[in-house]
Amino acid sequence: MSSASFPIPNLPKLDLPKVVIVGAGFAGLKLARSLKGGPFQVILLDKNNFHQFQPLFYQVATAGLEPSAISFPIRKIFQSTRNVTFRMAEVLSVDQKQNRLFTDIGYIDYDFLVLSMGADTNYFGAKNIEYFASPMKTVSEALYIRNKIISNYERAISIEKVEERKTLMNVVIVGGGPTGVELAGAMAELRNNVFPKDYPELSFKNMKVVLIEAGPSLLGAMSQESQSHALQYLQQLGVEVYLSTRVLDYDGEEVQIEGKEPIKTETLLWAAGIKPNAIEGFHPEQYSGNRRMLVNSYNQLIGSERIFVLGDQCLMAEESQPKGHPQVAQVAIQQAKNLSINLKNTITGKPLIPFRYKDLGSMATVGRKLAVVDLPFVKFQGVLAWLTWLFVHLMAILGVKNKLFIFLDWSWNYLSFDPSLRLLIKPKYVRASERKGLIEEKSIN
Repeated sequence: MSSASFPIPNLPKLDLPKVVIVGAGFAGLKLARSLKGGPFQVILLDKNNFHQFQPLFYQVATAGLEPSAISFPIRKIFQSTRNVTFRMAEVLSVDQKQNRLFTDIGYIDYDFLVLSMGADTNYFGAKNIEYFASPMKTVSEALYIRNKIISNYERAISIEKVEERKTLMNVVIVGGGPTGVELAGAMAELRNNVFPKDYPELSFKNMKVVLIEAGPSLLGAMSQESQSHALQYLQQLGVEVYLSTRVLDYDGEEVQIEGKEPIKTETLLWAAGIKPNAIEGFHPEQYSGNRRMLVNSYNQLIGSERIFVLGDQCLMAEESQPKGHPQVAQVAIQQAKNLSINLKNTITGKPLIPFRYKDLGSMATVGRKLAVVDLPFVKFQGVLAWLTWLFVHLMAILGVKNKLFIFLDWSWNYLSFDPSLRLLIKPKYVRASERKGLIEEKSIN
């Protein structure tokens, strides 16, 4: 029987307006937590049963943190919360006329639907790159990168010819935003300080860490001061930075670069752009040109009174932000907080409050003791910026246990400069009958 033909079973029956939230990222989780104990029945749906802290994916990929330190079980957050229910499900489509959402475990009718599905990797139509490159938008993908890098070195140490080793040892990162910059800095520090102790037989002068950015500068959304310091820090670490340079193609072994010699590598890490996740059931006029969903100043989807869209998935055009707000966590969190107030106002008859984004600043770390910070009232770099970055990210992590584990990991890594998570844990072969529940599928658009 098709899941579209029956309702999601075993949901509590409450005599309350039903708010269905799709996605437990920063926006969805913030909204659900803000509605705890409120006048709604909240159904939170996500394809994973944990919240992922995306800003620290790169530390999992470079063996600095264990995956469980930046993941938190959703059910634990809502234990003993009568009006919030979680279901692990993949959302398929929506029927706007019936106010019905279809998932792979059944359908659900809603009074209000909130889409906070975030974004996925954008390859800009480059099919070869999409097939061969490694993205980093989930914990699973970050762990895959860690395994791939460690596996490459275990293979390289058994190869006699230096030239043949280079393909395994070189790492190329595409995208000069915070993810690319932080990943490049962490990879350079592994090459400079950690890998030579693990693999003394290899010459790490043969390992390139290359960061490629199509624009004229790194960290395009930050100040010129931060951009120049980030470039300087990476170059001090030995990262080769190519600005105003496009990647043309990649065949799994060689990166073709505009105006430069190809680079041999089996590790191309793609952090060059994002595109919003989407489901079926919406009209073309409800999307912008870049497939973000068009919303008004209350995050209401254009052409719908009952559907709201938050974070990376939406575009709210304003006089000060004609192309929409930046696709960063703070926008998603602030929109969710504002929507929680407006949902309550809809049932009490109070006027809705338009969203106003408050820019709290931006920051990026470029290795140990190096970072750049742009706050609304001051900009600074170096050790103080690095300590600020550590504090802000530590406080943002969910759960006392996770905070403690990360603090201990960071303290040990700083004192010893020898992270202990360089484990090659290969996934077990999964029978075809079990793959849907145990393997994260790669979507090809």
